Amino acid sequence: MNNRVNPDLLLNLKDYGAVGAEICFNCGNCTAVCPLTSDEHPFPRNMIRLAQLGLEEKIMQSTDPWLCYYCGDCAQTCPRQAEPGETMMALRRWLTAKYDRSGHGARLYTSEKAVAWTILRLALITLAAFVIYHAVTGFANIPTDHVALNTFAPVMVVWALVLLHGLYLGYRMLSGVANMARYVMAPITAETKVPLRLYLEEFKTFVLHFFTQKRWRDCGEDRSRWFKHLLLVSGYVTMLVLVLGFLWWFQTDNIYPLWHPQRWLGYYATIVLIYAAGEALYGRIQKKDQMHRFSHATDWLFPSFILTGAVTGILVHIFRYVGWPWPTYIIYVIHVMAMIAMLDTEVGIGKWAHLFYRPLAMYLEAVKARIRQEQLEPELAPAGTD
Repeated sequence: MNNRVNPDLLLNLKDYGAVGAEICFNCGNCTAVCPLTSDEHPFPRNMIRLAQLGLEEKIMQSTDPWLCYYCGDCAQTCPRQAEPGETMMALRRWLTAKYDRSGHGARLYTSEKAVAWTILRLALITLAAFVIYHAVTGFANIPTDHVALNTFAPVMVVWALVLLHGLYLGYRMLSGVANMARYVMAPITAETKVPLRLYLEEFKTFVLHFFTQKRWRDCGEDRSRWFKHLLLVSGYVTMLVLVLGFLWWFQTDNIYPLWHPQRWLGYYATIVLIYAAGEALYGRIQKKDQMHRFSHATDWLFPSFILTGAVTGILVHIFRYVGWPWPTYIIYVIHVMAMIAMLDTEVGIGKWAHLFYRPLAMYLEAVKARIRQEQLEPELAPAGTD
């Protein structure tokens, strides 16, 4: 990569939610108060400076935006009220769009109309699929004298479509991951070949941070944010595993006792998802916390989708157990419409990106640290040794 300047970068970042970056005079106060910064990663100051200079290639080579968890200390103590945390947030959105070569992420981040149209289009396609299926079968698979969800929506057909959809979304996500890794490692791979051994040995770092986001615990004094996020991830991953891996068991016409794992796993995921999503939406409405003072349009999507999915999912469960056919079928269709729209939209611009890119940043930094360590070892060896 070269160091070509993009003089419009600051203006572009405003479309991604940046607030006040142009009034920062680089005093460094934000970096001084940040509990996560270091000599190697002096953010937010360095990132704001690169943005002001238009050095987008340098930003794309950096993991610093992903190492920030937006505790808000930098914004609360900024003498210029330049909102450095919002610039870091905007850079994360901008980078997510850059990693997505299809341009889908950039369109959704910079156009509310594109977001609305994408959601509507995906929802209508899903609805049309249900209508076409039942029209082709002569509407014979809609029992109305009792609830038969797997007749209305055959579970093995739904599961096959879910897996195909999951493969497509996984490809999109892994494509972004590969692009991020290529950008971040470019300065090193241009000069030396990185042994595969180092990538394999440090992969534990990715796994650790993927499941725990433990670095967040050191971000500010309020650790409840980290715990709430951990709850959200646990509920989301639980539901994702149930749907992708065990839909044949999870979507059923059987009536199970309360202590059956099919029920309490679903209840756990539903409860934590409703709590976490509701709390996030409430925080953005109240705007009391620093991280909620400014909201990009896409910030509302994930908690709104999660809340919609959790509520419609539990309603399907309740209506099925009560024995109400039409409410069960109608809410099921709405549930699937919302989830398809959520997954396709969020893979490009939302929390799926954060779920992967944050631990990937920690992983790549660990690999880079190992490379530096191994390059120094021969120089530090005692004289006379082989």
